[in-house]
Order: sequence, then structure tokens, then C-alpha cells
Amino acid sequence: MVFFSGAGISAESGIPTFRDPLTGLWALQDPEKLETANAFREDAALVWGWYLWRRAQVSRALPNAAHQAIAQLAGTREVIVITQNIDDLHERAGSEQVIHLHGSLAQPKCFACHRTPTAFSFEEPNAREGLRIEPPRCPRCNGKLRPGVVWFGEQLPAAEWKRAVLAVKDCDVLLSIGTSGVVFPAAEIPTIALRAGAYVVHINPVQVAHPSNRELCLVGRATEIVPALLSLIGLPIDDRVERPVP
Repeated sequence: MVFFSGAGISAESGIPTFRDPLTGLWALQDPEKLETANAFREDAALVWGWYLWRRAQVSRALPNAAHQAIAQLAGTREVIVITQNIDDLHERAGSEQVIHLHGSLAQPKCFACHRTPTAFSFEEPNAREGLRIEPPRCPRCNGKLRPGVVWFGEQLPAAEWKRAVLAVKDCDVLLSIGTSGVVFPAAEIPTIALRAGAYVVHINPVQVAHPSNRELCLVGRATEIVPALLSLIGLPIDDRVERPVP
């Protein structure tokens, strides 16, 4: 089984998506303009401050019932998670086989030499909203460190994309959770699964697929539907799972 997750599953833990309107000081900024290489070249302190603020948001969020259910299922089935999200909520819930297509907030990389620091600690874990912060320097070349995520206009990491495609071509069932299906090439994942003969189940607050003999859409909240599916296949639901932030 492969779970393919998007921003919708993290939104139920209180992490806003790119399509949610920003508030406060960040309301004057366009996330799609901040998350680019050009924006970093023009104002690295603004982008790094935005990045640390988002990271602080993620650190306060908790894995929700959907994250927990997926991790529980991995204890009885072969489960791989492919995620477009840059948070670590799947890992914090207990999932071990997680492929990050869009990188991660947990680790920066150098804007100049593209290396990833072997040891790095964030000095501003609680960055305030709207704060401009100069990025730290690469220990190898002294270049500015940037977020280790895939910005708009950049290619997906080749190794992670290859792993994802191989996993999808080999799976029996793909569950696509909280994805809009408009961000390519990641949005091709369900189509690749269908072409390989897998069954595809979409879980989303709105209808995102036309039902067929191997594809269907369950409309609703991931925190309700995923645990319900887990119970249907005979696995107990852990009552200790964290509930989504209201």
C-alpha cells in the first residue's frame, strides 16, 4: 500500500496551506513569490525569516488521527508514504518509510554549493511573524543557507522521484489524501498507479476524481475517513491518537 499525502492532511493539524489567506504581517506577502530562488537572491533575510516562521508553526503542530492511522497500518502491512508536505508529521506519528517529494523544513542546504550541512541547529526556533533574519552560512563555502525544500520553478529531487515512481508502480492500492492534484509532476502519482494496475482511493474534502472500476473518491475529512478505513480492515484504532487542532 502507498499513501500519497498533500497539504490537506497537514491542514487538519493546523498547518495552513498555500491557498489559505495569510494573516498579520505576512498578509502583505505572496507565498508563491517568497518561495523562489529569485526572492532569496533579492532578500535572503525576508525569505529565511518566513521559512523560520513556517518551521515554528510546524513544530507546534501535532500528528493527527490520519497520520497516526497510517503509522499503525505500517505495523501490519507493507506501507510506503509519499508526501508533498515539507513537515515531519508522518515521521512524528511513527511512519518510517517516508519519501519527501518537496524536501523538508528540518534540514537546510547551501544556496551556493548545494551541500547539506552534516550538523546544524536552528538558532531561531520561535521566529516571530514578519521578522527578517539573516540566514546562517555554509561551513564549507560560506554561502548562505537556504531552506531544504523545493521552491517554485525547481525540479523535484531525482532520487526521491525515482523511489516514488518505483513504489507506485509496484503497489496494489494507492490512497491519495488531501492533495489538490494541480501541482506537477507530483500530481501524476495517482495516474501512474492506475496505469500500473493499482486501485486508487482519493480522500479529500471535495470531489477530485470521477469514479471508475479502479478509482473512487471518499469525500470528507482525512482524520475521520482514514481511521475508519483502518477499522474496516480489522485493525484497532489507537485511542491515544492526537486530534486535529480546532
